[in-house]
Amino acid sequence: MEKIVEQTLLFDFYGELLTEHQRKVYQDVVFDDCSYAEVAEQYHISRQGVHDLMKRCNHTLEDYEKKLHLVEKFLSIREKVEQIHLLAQEHPRILEISNEILEEL
Repeated sequence: MEKIVEQTLLFDFYGELLTEHQRKVYQDVVFDDCSYAEVAEQYHISRQGVHDLMKRCNHTLEDYEKKLHLVEKFLSIREKVEQIHLLAQEHPRILEISNEILEEL
């Protein structure tokens, strides 16, 4: 899986378990594509501090996934529903239900 997609999914599932400061820095680096230097200046910390914080955040998010497997389960369910969706092209009600499930995911 592409690194940015993986980071996004991990953050979506486990981001609320990070501290507010960690969340803000992580969002600035990953989602707003800010450089470590820009983030360091914004939060009055060193560039190395941003690097270390990002490393800790990634490690923390990956640890949550290793224990809870929520992203893995989500991806598995989405794949199965997409298969149902393809197989259900001839059955409108099944297609409708699979569309609803995909939208909820």
